[in-house]
Formats: sequence, structure tokens, C-alpha cells
Amino acid sequence: MTQTLEIGGQQVAYRHTPGSGPAVVFLPGYMSDMAGGKATAMFDWCAVAGRECLLLDYSGCGESSGDFADGSLSTWRNEVLSLVGTKVGSDKVVIVGSSMGGWLMLLVGMALGERLHGLVGIAAAPDFSDWGFDEVQKSQLRSGVTIYEESDYGYDPMPTHAKFWKDAEENRLLGGTVPITCPVRLLHGQEDADVPPETSLRLARALASEDVQVTLVKGGDHRLSRDGDIALLLRTVESL
Repeated sequence: MTQTLEIGGQQVAYRHTPGSGPAVVFLPGYMSDMAGGKATAMFDWCAVAGRECLLLDYSGCGESSGDFADGSLSTWRNEVLSLVGTKVGSDKVVIVGSSMGGWLMLLVGMALGERLHGLVGIAAAPDFSDWGFDEVQKSQLRSGVTIYEESDYGYDPMPTHAKFWKDAEENRLLGGTVPITCPVRLLHGQEDADVPPETSLRLARALASEDVQVTLVKGGDHRLSRDGDIALLLRTVESL
């Protein structure tokens, strides 16, 4: 059942199932929500296994209140941390992040400190404010213009708001060492046309952790939502 928690003046929607730890927290991608196939499969698996799990919709997304144009990585990171702090009973947390959620999982993980038990990225997309746009688009965003791009994910055209982009630029991570030392598993489709598989390899090099594994999935696209992909995701989470 979906519930809401007021955070920063918005009603943030979430689903929570109690159980043993480490708790699994799933972070969806850009303009995505907790109703997606990977998120629901993760939640259902945790419920059957008696594992604590938390899903959420960022403000401005899904069932949460707010305007997407007001959203940012910093805002959504704080919403995740508030929900984990108030609703997750387990001492340890495994964060699963899809695409933009893979960037957010790093920011959340750095803030969680000792509670962080492991990370699982699915086509993780840290720093896409840099490599995801050309110089003309960056110039427009710097000047406060919202840009729109064609999308294969049902949001056509897909907006990038200047507020989001400027905040994202301030949260870039790949230029230095990412101070996370827990086990990290990065899953990436070799046919991903949105986030280059090299991004997961760059992230693996940047992480301070000595326990990092990158799995490239032959034939996998950006979504990694085929039955075999989801089975791989669940096995990966279980291994942590």
C-alpha cells in the first residue's frame, strides 16, 4: 500500500515492507517512479523473502506531490535520506539505483556513512549533466533555458530544466575519488544507447571501495528489464 510522508513541504509517496536487514532501498531513474518493473520485482521479492524494502517516488514524480521542474538531485537525495531515517528499521541498507538513481545512490550512500552496506547500480549514470549534453545545450542550460529532447521512454519530448542541471553539475563525482568503501555491483547493458557502458567502468575506477564488480550484459539495453535481466538483478542483490 502506498503511503506519504511530508518532506520539505511535499507529500512524498512511498511503499515499505518490514522485514530483516539489510534493508533494500530502490531509487528509480529520471522521470521514473516506483511503479516500474524493476522496482516492483524488487519489492515483491523482498516481501516473499521477508526482507525489509523501501520504494519511493521523488517529489514531482509518480504519486508524490510537487512540480518536476522544481526537482534536483540535492532535493531528492534529502527526500531519500528522510525516508530512510524515519521509515527503515534495519541498521544496514543496500541501495539499488537505476540510471539517474545510480547517481543518486552514490550521493545517498556517502551521506549514510556506517549504515551503508552495499550498492547495486543498473546502468548507473553519474555526471550525465556533463557527458550527456553537447556544448550548445550546456550553454542554453547555463542561461536558464529548459531544453527538450526526443525520448523512447514515454516522455516525449523529455525536459531538462536549468535548475536540475545546475544542481547536478555541483554534484559531479567522477572527477575524483568517490569515498564509498562498501561492496558495489554495477550492471550495464552492452547495447545501452543512453548511458555508455564505459560510464560504469569509469565509476568502478573512481570508487574508493576495493570490492567493485562490473557486469556487462550482452544484448541488454538501457532498461535492463527483460526477465533474465531482472533475475540477474535479484541474484546480485541477494549476494550482498
